[in-house]
This record gives sequence, C-alpha cells and structure tokens, in this order.
Amino acid sequence: MRNHTDSNPRKSNRSNVPGWLLVLGVILVATTLRAPITSVGPLADTIGAESGISHTMTGMLTTLPLLAFAFFSPLAPRLARRLGMELTMFFGLILLVAGILLRYLPAVWCLFAGTALLGVAIALNNVLLPGLIKREFPHRVGMMTGIYSFSMNALAAVASGISIPLANNPSLGWRGALVSWVALAVLAVLLWLPQLRIKHIPAEAALHGARKQSLWTAPLAWVITLVMGLQSLTFYVGIAWLPEILQGLGLSAASAGWMLSLMQFASLPFSFILPLIAGRLRSQRGLALGVGLLFIISYAGLLWGSPSLVGLWVVLLGIAGGASFSLVVMLFALRSRTAQQAAELSGMAQSVGYLLAATGPALFGLIHDVTRSWTLPLLALLVTSVLILLFGLKAGKPGYVTSE
Repeated sequence: MRNHTDSNPRKSNRSNVPGWLLVLGVILVATTLRAPITSVGPLADTIGAESGISHTMTGMLTTLPLLAFAFFSPLAPRLARRLGMELTMFFGLILLVAGILLRYLPAVWCLFAGTALLGVAIALNNVLLPGLIKREFPHRVGMMTGIYSFSMNALAAVASGISIPLANNPSLGWRGALVSWVALAVLAVLLWLPQLRIKHIPAEAALHGARKQSLWTAPLAWVITLVMGLQSLTFYVGIAWLPEILQGLGLSAASAGWMLSLMQFASLPFSFILPLIAGRLRSQRGLALGVGLLFIISYAGLLWGSPSLVGLWVVLLGIAGGASFSLVVMLFALRSRTAQQAAELSGMAQSVGYLLAATGPALFGLIHDVTRSWTLPLLALLVTSVLILLFGLKAGKPGYVTSE
C-alpha cells in the first residue's frame, strides 16, 4: 500500500486498487491534457475559411482553454478538499468528453462553447495531477512526473501531426478530425473508474495548517507562477501560429503541420529525463539556464537564421518547451511541503500563469493581422525567452514557497 502520511487522510482504501492501475490511469489522463487543443493549430486556416471567422477569432480557439485554465484552476484544490482528488478528476474527464462532442455540432457557437468546456475539464486535471503524484508516489515524484509529461506531450505531438491528414479525409473534415479525440477521453474515463473506490480527503488539521501562510503572499510562489505563465505563452502561441509562421518561410501547409509535430516529438525525451535529473539536484538553476538559452537560440534562429535550418530551430524549440514544462511541474512538488500545498501551488501557478498565456494566441494573431508579418511576434517571443531565463534562475534556488 502506498504512503498517505503526507496529507493525513480522513479516509483511504488505496490498498483495494492495484498500483499499476493508478499508473495507467495517470498516463491516460495525461494523454487528454493537450491533444484536444494542439489538434486545432494545424487546422486554423481551414477552420477560419470554412467558418468565416478572422485570425483573431481563430486564435480564440486556443485562448479559450487558457482562460478556462486561469479562472477554474483555483477551484480544483477546493473541489478536491470536498470530494477527493479521484472523484474531482473523474468529473473533469466527463466534462472533457462533453466538450469534445459539443464542438462537433455545426453551429459556430458550439465550436467555441465546446472548446471552453473542454478547457474547464482540462483545468481540473491539470492542477490535481501533480498533487496526486506527490501524494501517491512520494519517493518517485521525478519518474512519475516524467511519465506524465512524456505521455501528455506525446499525444499532443501526434494530434498536431495527424490533424491535417484526418481533416483531408472527405468523410471526416476538420470537425471529424477534432471530434476523433473523444475516443481517448472515453478510454481515460473507463480506466479511471476503479479510482472512484478511493475517497482520499485531507484531514482538517492539515487543511488548517495549509492556511497559516497564503501562497498568494509568497514571493517564490509568484516567481514559479511567472515561469509557468511565460513558458505556457510560448507553447500556446506556437501551437496556434507556428504552422503559419513556417508557411511564411516557404513550407507547405502539410509540412508546417508536421514541423509542429516535430517540435513536440523533440520535447519528449527531455520532458521525461529532466524531472529525473531535477529531483536529484539540490538546485535547479543550471537546468533553468539551459532551458532559457535554448528558447533564445531557437527564436533567434527563426528570426535571423537560414530557412534551410528551420528544422533545427524547431527541434531546439521543442526541447526547450518540453524541458521548461517538466521543470516547472517538478517545482510544484520540490518547492512545496505537502501534497495539498503542491495542489494549491499548482492551482495558483496555472490560474495566473495561464491568464498570462491566454493573451498570446489572439494577441499575436491580431499583431499579424495589423502588420502582415510575423517579425514583431517573434521578437516578442525572444524577449519572453529572456524573462523565462531570469525568473527560472530565481525559481531554481533551493527552498520552499512557505516557511512552515
């Protein structure tokens, strides 16, 4: 039976559910956290043309989930305190299925409403999964964080790569390509059902202790939040607009879509390995420095490098993105004292961080519409990379977000 002393549960019967089933459930939940979003980017032109919406409105299809992350992330730890993490995550999966199905309907408002709903669903599981991993795998946080990050990024990459081929199938179209991800969500629901036998709720004493010092007044928590937000901004701007940026450099639509997939595939080894390394180090500043430099080199390459080396810049960008996400998720665990505090830090960082990231896709689409060029957006991403490096160095120092 796994250790539950970290959060002092009132009730737990984890021994009734095999450990391998929880690992498999974590993997399946992780696979649903990005694929329904990353499948949109390569189809942006097609969706805009067939629906008659502007670049700015098309960018909102990526922005809406981020707004949902921002506004509903703080709700996840509160729901988990009342219902338990397992049941709250199950409700998230059900909402995800409903959101994916809703955006298949022909009305344009259904496309946006379904996207917002799946954003709410993903927000719940985004926040709770790091806390669940810290609670259930206290001695394997690095490995399980790596598995979770790898699974999430792998399916995100697949979704980006196959969106256009699926949409080119006359029997599917772009709506069919988007709704196809409901199969993965339904499978995750089925594999999470055994976890409903668990009702693991923190004891009142632990909750009162967690409230003694608010994370919202903790400087380190804000630094981690900024790293989360800035790296998320680069990711979602890339998901929304990298294919079009690359088409501006001379790539075909299909090739640009696969470059987006390549970016995410390049992130996979590092999204798995980096948490293992970070968990063994007292300070993560060296890792933060490396991540920041990779971001800077990749955006500078896209701006001023040779178009023949575009594949290299995309690969470096993928490595930086995968490593930065895994690093910040590890910081949720490494800079918190308990599983509940890890969930609270995750909720704070994802709420404020994704609100910052939400400005990216629509704003960058608007800048492109006004300037008819991707130069200014890429310059802004270069500045963002410098900020990721600086705040990452601060977050990488050993310590905890609260003194007790």
